[in-house]
Amino acid sequence: MPLLSVSHLSLTLNAQQILKNVTFSVDQGEVVGLIGPNGSGKTTLFNVLSGFLKPTDGSIHLRDADITSVSPAQRAKLGIGRVFQNFGIFREMTLEENVLVALEALPKEQRMLLGNIKDVVKGTLDMVGLSQHAKKKAGSLSGGQMRLLEIARTLKSGKELFLLDEPTAGVSPKMTKQVAELIAELKKEGKTVLIIEHDLPFISQICDRVMVLDLGEVVLNGKPKEIKHDKKLQEIYFGADPTA
Repeated sequence: MPLLSVSHLSLTLNAQQILKNVTFSVDQGEVVGLIGPNGSGKTTLFNVLSGFLKPTDGSIHLRDADITSVSPAQRAKLGIGRVFQNFGIFREMTLEENVLVALEALPKEQRMLLGNIKDVVKGTLDMVGLSQHAKKKAGSLSGGQMRLLEIARTLKSGKELFLLDEPTAGVSPKMTKQVAELIAELKKEGKTVLIIEHDLPFISQICDRVMVLDLGEVVLNGKPKEIKHDKKLQEIYFGADPTA
């Protein structure tokens, strides 16, 4: 059974159809890239999957549970973690406090299984090379460091499915490599990742599979190498080399 199943999902806003009959599934431990031109509906799809928008039609299942009408907070409790494009960290809190907030949101039983919370916080920051900034406010970090903090914090929050919205946007090549390593760590731990990206070489490096969204529809779905050389992808990007 897939971890996530999306069936005939459609969304109409202000008389405009944004998503059209979107159907796909994601298996446990799979890393799936979601690409497509601006305005193709990628972030809107994430908003529907995380519960911030209600679909006009279709269904969403997390394992065998129908979560189509479930609130964002309840979806988070069920194991869906969202990393937003515009950073969801608390800038006025220290890095330690940011991680601690995520850990304290866990059910008591799950939190107790982690062991010493201070050690978990330190280990989380060590994992992304930010331990030396532990006492600093998160707002003092670079964009790439904020992204690493946000992903690492979500990683430790006990989620099973991660929705990452352009995690390398505005990130230096060095930080992009660290983001890739962090996603590899998620996969190693058996987590499942659905990631929106415009950087096709990055997507090809980290993803097991790629889906292409165009005008609200999934038009391609396959291995990165297959998608990269598909003529339809060239057409969607108006004949340009999408890897440039």
